[in-house]
Formats: sequence, C-alpha cells, structure tokens
Amino acid sequence: MLLRRRLLSTAAAAARGPPPIRVDRTESAGRGVFATRPVSAGELLHSAQPLVCHPSPSLLHEVCYSCLRRKQGEGRASSGGSYFCSDACREHAKGFHDIEKNVDWSSFEDHCSSRGLKYPYMAKRLACMMEEEFELLESTFMKAGFQEELTTFLTKEWYINVLARIRINAFRIELVPSSYEDLLSSAAASVSCDASVGNAVYMLPSFYNHDCDPNSHIVWLENADAKLKALRDIEEGEELRICYIDTSMDVNARQRILADGFGFECHCHRCLSGD
Repeated sequence: MLLRRRLLSTAAAAARGPPPIRVDRTESAGRGVFATRPVSAGELLHSAQPLVCHPSPSLLHEVCYSCLRRKQGEGRASSGGSYFCSDACREHAKGFHDIEKNVDWSSFEDHCSSRGLKYPYMAKRLACMMEEEFELLESTFMKAGFQEELTTFLTKEWYINVLARIRINAFRIELVPSSYEDLLSSAAASVSCDASVGNAVYMLPSFYNHDCDPNSHIVWLENADAKLKALRDIEEGEELRICYIDTSMDVNARQRILADGFGFECHCHRCLSGD
C-alpha cells in the first residue's frame, strides 16, 4: 500500500505537467536522463519522493521517522519512541511502522551499530513495507478462494540483492539549513562526518549518471523529497548528470571512490584532463 501510494504520488505530479526530461539509453552508461527542451541555470527539473528512506541511527529522535524533516520544537506526534513531524507522517508510516514494532530488532541494531552499517536499515524498512503489501495480497487471494500458501518473498537472495541495489542507488540526505541554529548544527555535523540525516532510494533520480563536472544537482530543502535542479544552461537533448561524490577531491581520489563505491571508472572530461 505504501509503495503504491508513492508511485501514485509520482503519477499525480506528472499529471500537473511533464518535467523537461526523458529517460533513454546512453552510448556507454546504460540508461540516462536527457533534457527534452532547453533548460536555464537554476531551473527546477523535477521533484521526487523516496521509494524508501531511513533516518541516520544517531538522529532517530531528531528527525521525522517518515520524511526525515528536522525536529522543530516539542509536542509533535510520536509513537513507540519514534518521532514524527506531523499526524500525516505518522499515518503515512503506519503500515511499516506497525510491523516494525512487533519485532525485536535489538540484535539487528547492535550488529549494524557495531559495524557502522546504514543500508541494512533501509532493507529492513523495505521488508516491512513489502510485508504490508504481501499481507494485503495474501488476504486478497484468500478471499478469492485460493487455499495454497503463498511463498514468502524474504529470502537470503532477496536480502543480498536489495542491499546491493541500495548501496549503488542510495542518496545521502543532507538538508539545506533553514535557520542559524540549523546552520551551526550542520557545520558541527560536517566536522564530525555526520552531516547526513538519513539515506533514501528514488525511482527517477537513480537514472541520473555521474559526472565530476555535473550540469545538474540534487538538493533537499525540508525533508527527503528530492529537488533536481540545473547548475547551468542545458541544451535540448543533452544528458543530465549529477555528481555522486565530493567534487573537490583530486582525480585519483575520485577515481578510487567511484571504483570502490560504485563499480565504474569515470571517463568524464574532467577526469580525462587530469583535473
């Protein structure tokens, strides 16, 4: 149900007017995103809601458990020790959160915490979201007269596959500071290497390929809803690319991180020139 709502929300956004982009094949990097018309610098290309997201374990009580919005004041909706920024977010997360609360995750969380793991948390949430869908599907088949037990989706192969895909496609959510206090917190977090409020996986943004001198970038203003914007003027038919890593690093460091973390060697103009 939750995944279906996310997909319907994406469809509803498209109904308000198509963004100036299309997904197509590239010559060397599989699928990519291309401009369907000239785009001006600073123009919003499109927005995207996450298919699945999860707050950083160290910030579980500082950001919304559903949308990752930073906590503002006291007296907000909460349930089972988790913080929600609104009743809408609490209701939105009800399906997977109810399933999460019925399981003792202490061993799982201790394992992730002791090893500094973050992606298994998203796999856990995705499993709970899928369990909700699975229960609805099972109930529908039972009502229709199907008596055979359905095969569970949660296997070791499923978990390994999900973790691999999450690791490649996940985005670190670093919210734009909205106040002086947030700016100070972000600065302190950057020093301690904990600037991210969480991680998320998206549908359309996952098709954007990498470039060390990108023409587009992704920003998060208030929560995990992503905003894709043009960094410069873009021509019709030009591929839209974002940077997966810190562009301030030298070419050797960039190549090493891209190879180890994303499994490819970058051949962008900047890398080929040795910049």
